[in-house]
Amino acid sequence: MKKFGLLLAGGIAALILISNIGPLIGLAVSMVVLYYIFKQFLKTDSTSKKIAWGIFGLFILMATASNVPAILAIAAAYVLYLVYKKWNDEKNTYKSDDPFVNFEKQWDELKKN
Repeated sequence: MKKFGLLLAGGIAALILISNIGPLIGLAVSMVVLYYIFKQFLKTDSTSKKIAWGIFGLFILMATASNVPAILAIAAAYVLYLVYKKWNDEKNTYKSDDPFVNFEKQWDELKKN
């Protein structure tokens, strides 16, 4: 039943990630352009060029903000990562006072090392 829940959560997260791949790419491109504009803004000594880079930067910042669904894609990718980690997580928990079960637990630990 636990695997079914993980499969369901992973499937939903994968669908969300695939459906928001366009805004995710748009966010990445606009962030790169915004970084370039910021670097050019810091390099420039002229006040008029700083104003021009600042105005251009504001336009690109608005374009970046319009890709808000990309945040859902990032969250879905994180959920997929968590599902992957949980799916491959193998726990050997022995909760018994039986000495033979404790021996099996210690034997498993020795085999791992």
